[in-house]
Amino acid sequence: MTTDALNTELEPSDLIDFDALLSPGELELRNQVRAFVQAEIKPNIAAWYEDAHFPLEIVPKMAKLGLLGMHLDGYGCAGRSAVEYGLAGAELEAGDSGLRTFVSVQGSLAMSAIHKHGSEEQKKQWLPAMAAGQAIGCFGLTEPTAGSDPSSMTTFARRDGEDWVLNGTKRWIGLASVAQVAVIWAQTDGGIRGFVVPTDTPGFTATPIEPKLSMRASIQCEIELTEVRLPAEAVLPGAVGLRGPFSCLNEARYGIIWGAMGAARDAFEDALAYAQTRMQFDKPLAGYQLTQQKLVDMALEINKGFLLALHIGRKKDAGTLDLHQISLGKLNNCREAIAICREARTILGGNGITLDYSPMRHANNLESVRTYEGTDEVHTLILGNKLTGVPAFR
Repeated sequence: MTTDALNTELEPSDLIDFDALLSPGELELRNQVRAFVQAEIKPNIAAWYEDAHFPLEIVPKMAKLGLLGMHLDGYGCAGRSAVEYGLAGAELEAGDSGLRTFVSVQGSLAMSAIHKHGSEEQKKQWLPAMAAGQAIGCFGLTEPTAGSDPSSMTTFARRDGEDWVLNGTKRWIGLASVAQVAVIWAQTDGGIRGFVVPTDTPGFTATPIEPKLSMRASIQCEIELTEVRLPAEAVLPGAVGLRGPFSCLNEARYGIIWGAMGAARDAFEDALAYAQTRMQFDKPLAGYQLTQQKLVDMALEINKGFLLALHIGRKKDAGTLDLHQISLGKLNNCREAIAICREARTILGGNGITLDYSPMRHANNLESVRTYEGTDEVHTLILGNKLTGVPAFR
């Protein structure tokens, strides 16, 4: 299939010639990932979702495309721009949120933590293997009673001679049961610190959280840390306090701005195709005014969401991005994407509750996406603080 044919087939929601805003290199990367999703994810995702299966076999293929840590420089990483990373995330989430989440956990969280805050030895040990898909990473910040308020975490790392000893519990940690390395954040006598923890270290246990109604083609776990003993060099030297993990969370939040719109676009395309062929009262659903209004409203929000994502991406690449703008994009695009997926399901009628169509699967996944990396409420308060100058978190 030619690039032009691929674009025409897959972007009926584009009312503004969005591609004209992208460079040839950005389009090439976007279309490579789009073709990968068409060939490797879409034919299989219904079965993966129904079986609650994360396809580890797809990891080397993602690595070959340069998708793992793709926005990082050196150590085998692709060194792509923020916009290119966003475009790739949108295409992956058009396949499924769980697959885009894998790339985010691996690259934006675990690899970014080591790349931003790690020692040269830590970077050389882990980043090339993670970029190549030979090692999987996870990022242990959230706890059973410390989600939106990570400063209240109770996981603690104490000194014992030259060693560190970790005890505590982490929850909703993506990929932990299949990871070879975990970045664990813990309280210490000197503030919150990050630790690079090989998952085969005695006392480290990861248990998948099951059953789930969302993100079924993904893995989220509870981690138990029981007297996990680490050498002194396990600590991330460049991270003290919550700024360390927050710098990684902002990378992941940025990817969600694009990814959510990818899911919305895919749901729209399923609904449009169905409406054009489903006959009711002797004409297709697409011929009715109410259906057209739904389609138009969805397309408007998709176009606006991608424009917002591109604007934020361009500012990120230019180094002029304010952090509250990430909250704006994440809050808006997740909220609109869920509404679009739910509306798309109504066009599909009863058939829309089956895995033959994507909208309800996307909507279920997006319930997780709007919750992790900062809930709607957290991002609302970040923006409220920006507007009023008054912090209202407590």
